[in-house]
Amino acid sequence: MMSIDADHGLQPATAGSGLVDAEELARLRRRRAERIGQWVLPALVVILTIIAWDRIVVWGGIPHYILPRPGLVAATLVEDWPLLFESLLVTLQITLGALAIAVLGGVGLAVLFTQSRWIEMSFFPYAVILQVTPIVSIAPLIFIYVDSKIAGLLICAWIVAFFPILSNTTLGLNSADHNLRDLFKVYGATRWQRLRFLQLPSALPYFLGGLRIAGGLSLIGAVVAEYVAGTGGIGSGLAFRILEAGYRLNIPRMFAALLLIALTGIVIFASLSFLSHMLLRKWHESAIKRET
Repeated sequence: MMSIDADHGLQPATAGSGLVDAEELARLRRRRAERIGQWVLPALVVILTIIAWDRIVVWGGIPHYILPRPGLVAATLVEDWPLLFESLLVTLQITLGALAIAVLGGVGLAVLFTQSRWIEMSFFPYAVILQVTPIVSIAPLIFIYVDSKIAGLLICAWIVAFFPILSNTTLGLNSADHNLRDLFKVYGATRWQRLRFLQLPSALPYFLGGLRIAGGLSLIGAVVAEYVAGTGGIGSGLAFRILEAGYRLNIPRMFAALLLIALTGIVIFASLSFLSHMLLRKWHESAIKRET
């Protein structure tokens, strides 16, 4: 908008720019409050939950072998750290190993599915069967037929983590823009060129979404498999420590092991979310920060 000045002619009006500056300032304040709130609010909820937990135990006179106080759980975590950390490494080994196998197998099979409709029709139903079959029902058979305990745990965790990567990657590979597919055909691109330069980049957000899901599921699969295996001694994971603590009524150690499992899941999800953000932040709509 322009205003007429007798001495200087046309001059830009400042009312509109002032309004824009006020809106921009309000937007910046709102975004700053959201950034602070996404850390402060969860921390506040955790603190209030811990305080409520502690007060319930004290006011109810609940013995520690039924529900320990948070301070006792923290003390047990510090005291039993060498034992729990060794078990944590075993659980992490199974979790990350199963996740790596699921990524290789899921992506490889998804590529085969997109290259041949006949292969997809032949094998996809069996992937669905693996997904819908409870792992606790087939884990005993796996440990009967597989001599190595580590191999059996890997298979169980892999079964749980495999399907999200396969289904998401297959969906992503099939979701490439059909206009771009036609353009590649017009320019005579080979099947592998279309896969490399069109389908794989289009499938990346879908794959990363499946990877975040599979990361948590691989941990769940590892823990459930350890429960079913039920073997102790050297090389025992956190699930066995929970069972052992339950048998001995060492409930503080049980809670400490549960806390480690929960923190491990949070770290895995946060790490995979950060990886997804770093790979997508410059070009994909799901990661680009939109102004609100």
